[in-house]
This record gives sequence, C-alpha cells and structure tokens, in this order.
Amino acid sequence: MNTAARSQARSAARLAAVQALYQQQMEGTALTKLLDEFHQHRLGREVDDDEHEGEVFADAEVAFFDDIVRGVDARREEIDGIVIERLAAGWTLARLDKTMLQVLRAGAYELLARPDVPTATAISEYVDVAKAFFDDREAKFANGVLDAVAKQVRD
Repeated sequence: MNTAARSQARSAARLAAVQALYQQQMEGTALTKLLDEFHQHRLGREVDDDEHEGEVFADAEVAFFDDIVRGVDARREEIDGIVIERLAAGWTLARLDKTMLQVLRAGAYELLARPDVPTATAISEYVDVAKAFFDDREAKFANGVLDAVAKQVRD
C-alpha cells in the first residue's frame, strides 16, 4: 500500500473508530460484537441506505481501527482522566457532546499509545474528524484539548 493510500485508510479507520465508540456508548454494544459489526458491515463496504445508494465506505485500515477501539475501551478511565484535566474549569465529560467525547477519547488514546504516529498527524486527523460532525468552533476546541493532551503525554 502506498503512503497516500495508507494515510487515507488510517483516516477512514479514525472516523470509523469514533463512530464505533459513539455506538458503544449510546447502545452499550459489547466490544466483540461492535468490532464484528464494523468489520462485516461498515469498513470498506457499500452503504446500505436509499439516500447514499451506490456509495462505498472508505477502505479503512482494520488493524488500526481495532487498536483504537480496543485501546479506548481498555483505557477509558485513564483517558477520561487525562481529558478532564484539559477541559476548562467547570466542564465535565457529561457536558461534552457525545460525539466530541469520542473524538477526544480516540485522539487522546492515539497520542498516549501510538508513538509511531507523529503528534501533529494525530491532532490534525482528529480535528478533521471533528469537522465531519461539527463547525470550526468545535474543531478548534478539539485541537486545543488534544494539543494540551499531547503536551502532557508526549515529550
């Protein structure tokens, strides 16, 4: 896989990971069932609804997707503690939009546990994921929180 294709596959994996983590939080889906559902029906598969008929989900790097989802699931308490420390006074995780919380969790996990991914790349990628769901104000919020997380967990 060339560098551009790998980069695109990782971007797709990050977006899918945020979606999976959101689904897990909202529905309480067990991790193995969640991963299986995304492997079978989402990652690189044709979109199955009338509005997007014929469109295909971008091919995602499955192992990278799995690592993010499993890593956030396994280290949620640690990750949440780090994120909470970076929020403005008076803010709690419960006050965050549920999708934004997953963006921050996935980004924080990658900064914590994936030293193979450059800091600027991880932050930029999750700012892009935030832009898929929110406007610039929220994307800047994600950038600020993840930048603060990076300063804490990376040299």
